Amino acid sequence: MTAFGRRGSAGLLQRLRPTPIDVADLLEVAEVVLPVLAGPQLRVELVRRSGAGSALLVEEDERSVRVGLGELADDMTGAGVAPTPEAMTAALRAWVASRPVTDAAATTDGIAVLDWADPARSAVGWRVVVRREELTPAWTPLPGTAPGRVEEIRSAASARAAEVQLALRVEGPVALWSHPSMPVLATTALAAPARLLARVADAGLPVDDLHVVVTPQRPVACAGRSVAARLAGETSEASVTLPWERLAGLPWL
Repeated sequence: MTAFGRRGSAGLLQRLRPTPIDVADLLEVAEVVLPVLAGPQLRVELVRRSGAGSALLVEEDERSVRVGLGELADDMTGAGVAPTPEAMTAALRAWVASRPVTDAAATTDGIAVLDWADPARSAVGWRVVVRREELTPAWTPLPGTAPGRVEEIRSAASARAAEVQLALRVEGPVALWSHPSMPVLATTALAAPARLLARVADAGLPVDDLHVVVTPQRPVACAGRSVAARLAGETSEASVTLPWERLAGLPWL
């Protein structure tokens, strides 16, 4: 997943030698696409600057982002976006969908998920995201946001996370939680630890020493201590293994 949506199945040569996105072609596409994407609270437009090229501006409530069209074309090229009107249209739509999340959107639609807390991927913490098409951009409080407002948004996101419908699959001594279309939402199962424990017990698995193996963007595995440790050791992906009791104390990012 990139800021321009899911990567296509391009061949190796195309990925190694991507065809550059022409700025003039991107400008033509943007002139058609951007007016369609704008809304009552969302301003999406081209800003023309003589001598410096055009830029894209997105403003929504207290959030805004601005990027030069040339820089965006380079980013699309690097992401493997094909230089066709259809591909550039899809990439522009995804770029707008990845815009910063407003406080209002986080309040009404925010969902708490677990994400990496550090570049080394050695710890996880809660983050508020919103669903926009196939993307889940994160909400970050602006400096100076009242602590009470931040707590209100996070609490609502946690409650919403506990209501996300997930698939539970039992494979031997392991319970696997997953989301059918958005893998990032698998960790919402951990927003209500007591409910998770009850569902694992209902599935017929022991819960005396329940541990969870967390890899953001992947299904969540629940099992006993020794089985969870073995699962974590059998994959090359970074993961964090936590006892059930520690789920309630995970920090916010």
